[in-house]
Order: sequence, then C-alpha cells, then structure tokens
Amino acid sequence: MSLNPIDAAYFLIAAAASPTLVRKSRGGWSERLGIALPAEPERTGRKRVLLHAVSVGEVNALRTLVPILADQADVFVCTTTDTGLARARELYTDDATVCRMPMDFSWGVSRILDRVRPDVVGLVELELWPNMLSVCGRRDIPVAVINGRLSARSFEGYSRARPIISGMFASLAVAAVQDESYAERFRAMGARRVEVTGSMKWDAANLSRDSQKADELAEQLGIDRSKKLIVAGSTGPGEEELLHAACPSGVQLLCAPRKPERFDGAALALGECVRRSIGEKRDGATRFLLDTIGELRLAYELADLVVMGRSFGEQFGSDPTEPAALGKATMIGPSVGDFTAIVAEMEKAGGLARTTRRSLGADLERLIRDDQSRQKLAEAAERCVLANRGSSARHAELLLALSDLTKRRRGPRVGG
Repeated sequence: MSLNPIDAAYFLIAAAASPTLVRKSRGGWSERLGIALPAEPERTGRKRVLLHAVSVGEVNALRTLVPILADQADVFVCTTTDTGLARARELYTDDATVCRMPMDFSWGVSRILDRVRPDVVGLVELELWPNMLSVCGRRDIPVAVINGRLSARSFEGYSRARPIISGMFASLAVAAVQDESYAERFRAMGARRVEVTGSMKWDAANLSRDSQKADELAEQLGIDRSKKLIVAGSTGPGEEELLHAACPSGVQLLCAPRKPERFDGAALALGECVRRSIGEKRDGATRFLLDTIGELRLAYELADLVVMGRSFGEQFGSDPTEPAALGKATMIGPSVGDFTAIVAEMEKAGGLARTTRRSLGADLERLIRDDQSRQKLAEAAERCVLANRGSSARHAELLLALSDLTKRRRGPRVGG
C-alpha cells in the first residue's frame, strides 16, 4: 500500500487525535478504513449516482432528491457518522444502496469507487476531501457540490488557506448552492461553475403527519394533552438548563438533545424528568427527555410551541423547516449561522419568532399564552415552506445531466 503526501498527513493527524477518534467512533472501523465494502451492485446498465452525506442533517436533506434520482439511476447514499448511517438506512433502503463512506485515505476512496463505479458524485453541502477529489479527477468522474453552503465563518477560514485549497474548488464540475451569498463565496474560492439552485431542506421538510404515533408517544411518556407543551429540538450544551429555567409555570417541556452522548447530562439539567429510553411514565411530570433517535418529528406534532436548539450558545443553529412544515409556531435564538438564509426567509414571511437568552423567558410566556399569535406564526411558517420547495428537482436534473455526459463519454459499461 503506497502512501501519498495527503495520506501521510492524515496519519499524523490521526495519531494525534486517536484518543478522541476512538471515543467518538463506536464501530464500523473496517468500513471506515475501506476494508469492508457494500455488496456488488446489481448490473442494471443505468446511470450511477453516488451521494456523500456526512451526518444526519445532510442525510435528511436528501429526502426528496433520492426518490427522484432513483426513477432514472442507481443511487448510492454514503455517509460517515453512525447516526447518519442509521438515518440513511431508515430513509433510503428502498430507493438506494446505503453504506459508510471510508475515511479520505487514497486506498479507501479507490476501493469504494471501484465497487460503486459512479458516473457522478454529489457532495452534500460542502465536503471537499482531497483524495476523493483527486481520485475522481484521475478517473474522469465529475464531482458536484449539491445544496452547497459556505458560511461566513467557514469562508474566513478557507480564505486563509486559499492558495492551497483553491484547486479543490476549481476541480468541481459544478457547485449548486443555496443562495447568492454562498455563490459569491464559492466563486471567490475558485469554483468555476456555480449555480444557485435553492435549498433542498425546504423539500426535505416532511409535510405528512402521523397523529396516531404522536398520540402513542404522548401516552407512553405521560404528557398531559390538556396542558401546553414546549418542544425544544436538537438542543446543545447548556440549553436544557436555560429552557428548564425559562419555561413558564404550568407548561410542560420536552427536550431532544442533538447528540446522544449528551443524553445523561441533559437528564441531570432537567431535574426530575421522564426519559423516553427508560420507558417510564410518571403522572404529573412536566419535564421530558427524548433520548432516542428518530422520534423528534412525532414530538414536534405534539408541540404547542417549538424552540430550535443549538441557537443560544456558541453553536450555529438548527433547521427550523421541519416544525414549520408541520404548521407549528417556532422560535429560534440568536445563533443561526448554519441556517442564515432559511431563517431570513422565514422571518421575512412572518413565520419564525426570534429571541435571546435574556428575553427567552418573557418571549415564551407571551407566545405560549397567546393562541392567536401562535396560530398566525404557524400558518405563515407552513406557507413559507410550501413557497420555497422545488430545489431537489433542480439538483436531480443537474446530476443526471452530468452522469449522462459521463456515460456517453465512456460508452457502454462492459459487464455492468
């Protein structure tokens, strides 16, 4: 096994970070190292599209795109994290082959490309890995960034390294980005073809409801449906304490931490709370912890008011489109750097309430007691989601056009 300079650099970084990597990575090392690969794909003769979505957020963003692509191509959804892999298997097993993307060592990238043999690779949002881009370039496989975004803070960091990494941006066949501000940053970094295609998160926001399962969740937790419920989704460090203190008297609070490793700490922050994972139910409880994966949407259905987590500290917000699509009044804090365009669009439409750490208690009190204001906020949010849908179809058209060019250039695929 020969090492290129990028591989050697990765080894040095891995050696320095090995205690953290081992602690955070719960398994799948044979897949992470490119040893275990997905099963040999069926030889259908159709176009092959490989989508690389690192974690849960990126996986969810593909919810509408994957079925569109699957009508005309063989789709492979590759993800990196354990939670992302679990979510991809939950969503896409019927429409795509789901597997873990190896770490960006040259041999792992080569092996996954040997197995999948894609006609085009779509990197969700912004995951430019040197070996992936290099190996795809040598094999004449076009690589596109889809649902692209480049936040102001990321752009600042990338700009300092522009002489080194501008070639990666220039190697992209196309950068399909969410709005014009992101487009300007991609161009500044060296991307040659940039198209504004909108955000697929509007499409990925599921409009359907499952009231029966939501009711079952409420019953199993002991949530009193006759009392108001605030649901805080994707909470980050320190936010459970903040929400616990700010929650109005007599109002129930359910918190759903973003990361599983924070579940125990969140339970302590909420005091005497009912934990979903334990399966307990306690009559009269007012604090609930959703320490499971895949049930947050059901909790949103139960909410009278939703508060988006990761927006009150040093993190950069969570996606408000899912509760908005369910017609729920939604509030978010001041830190929204990862969702600037979406938050701005929802605010402009009157479909999102903003707050701060200092004003959170008063804002919750005002809105939870005012049914008419909540209803107005919820209706505007749902209209905003509906008005912004359609980006997934534009991304599908772009990816299929690139894959079609690849297949014509290569000619018939011998032996599949």
